[in-house]
Amino acid sequence: MTQYKNIVVAVDGSKEAEYAFKKSIEIAKRNPEATLNLVNVIDTRSFAAIEAYDRSIAERAQSFSEDLLNGYKQQAEAAGVHKVNNIIEYGSPKTIITKELSNVVDADLIICGATGLNAVERFLIGSVSEAIVRSSKCDVLVVRTPE
Repeated sequence: MTQYKNIVVAVDGSKEAEYAFKKSIEIAKRNPEATLNLVNVIDTRSFAAIEAYDRSIAERAQSFSEDLLNGYKQQAEAAGVHKVNNIIEYGSPKTIITKELSNVVDADLIICGATGLNAVERFLIGSVSEAIVRSSKCDVLVVRTPE
């Protein structure tokens, strides 16, 4: 049985990411030496144009990320996972998670939620989970269901 040591869980506040987080707790508990790295990537491309008019958007995004990750960290620790890191990054989630962060933490498993994009949205912009599956150098678990 494979033992995971460095698990990356991509969360963004969506219900699919919540499902991924809950499954990550169970996996981390089965791998007692594992470190659970909770990551939220603030997609700076999505608010670059708006920030010219509203400078507080970056501060609000940072605050949202901190609150989100702190809440997840508390849940993980309450469930018995003792090695939990919160990581906030800025940029494109597709590249940050697979090309940068997974190397920094030496990830051997990335867990993420499936997206709710329709076929046209997937064609035009692609999903983060799809990009992770295609470009990751380690195991990937894409979660669709709460169970």
